[in-house]
Order: sequence, then C-alpha cells, then structure tokens
Amino acid sequence: MKQALQRITYERLNARQKESYNFQKISAILADFGYVTIRLSDDWKGADFLAQHISGHTLRVQLKGRLMLAKKYLKKDLWITFRRKDSWFLFPHDDVVKVALKKTNIGKTRSWKVRGRYSFPKLSKQLQGILQPYQILQEVGANKALQPTSRPRFARLVRG
Repeated sequence: MKQALQRITYERLNARQKESYNFQKISAILADFGYVTIRLSDDWKGADFLAQHISGHTLRVQLKGRLMLAKKYLKKDLWITFRRKDSWFLFPHDDVVKVALKKTNIGKTRSWKVRGRYSFPKLSKQLQGILQPYQILQEVGANKALQPTSRPRFARLVRG
C-alpha cells in the first residue's frame, strides 16, 4: 500500500505541536554533529531536552520559539536553542546574558527588572552579531565531521 505524505504548514500548528516539531528539527540537526537527544516530559533543571555528544558530554537545552533570556535560567548551565527563519542557534545562556546586558539596554527594561526575562521578537543587527558565533551552520553536501573552533565547549557547531 502506498502512503501519501503531506507536508504540514508550521503556522497552522498549535503551540504544543510547534514545540514537538522544533524538537524534531533541532534533534536531526544535532545528530549531524554527533549528538543524540532525549526529550524530557517536564523541565528538568530548566531543560526541555538533553543533548548527549558521542564524546559523553551532555548539554541541558531549553527549546524556544525565539530568542529569550531569563533570570530563572541563570547559573543552571543551560543552553538555549531557537530557530530564526532557516537558521538555528544554540548558545550557553549565561554567556549570552552577560554580553547582552553589557551591549544592549535590556537590563534597564521593565521586562527584565520586574518579570526577570526579555524576549526578542526580532533580532537587531547588534543581537545578530552577539549570536553569530552560536549559529549552527548547515552546509549542503558537506561531510558531517565536527570542526574545531576557537570557541570552547561546542559553542559553535560547523559541519566541514
């Protein structure tokens, strides 16, 4: 029996379906860099999923629909991942918070001061510059080897 697969429209998915969809997408990308992922049923120490590298190193990852920084994630050794158009980013939360607080005005906003978080519906050029080292580069037709970079601890994933 022939099975007819139909592509879905991401925008038509509900919030829970989008989270599942995004988890599957980032899992497939991380697999190209030697990671297997384990989705957690409840946030564990702030993580939505674990990403374990073939070397044994494990990342606790919070999956977001867009860039968000939050005080509740500080000092938890969390990585944040989110999709922007066709690009994915994976970054150590605390490192990016330090830079963002220094180079932007988010620390002065009501959202950061009162709610303890700041969400970015769009990425300014300044934020794009901060996040550029953490963009996961997906080169078509490239071999799947993890290339070393000047950034420590898998901060930039590049297929070479």
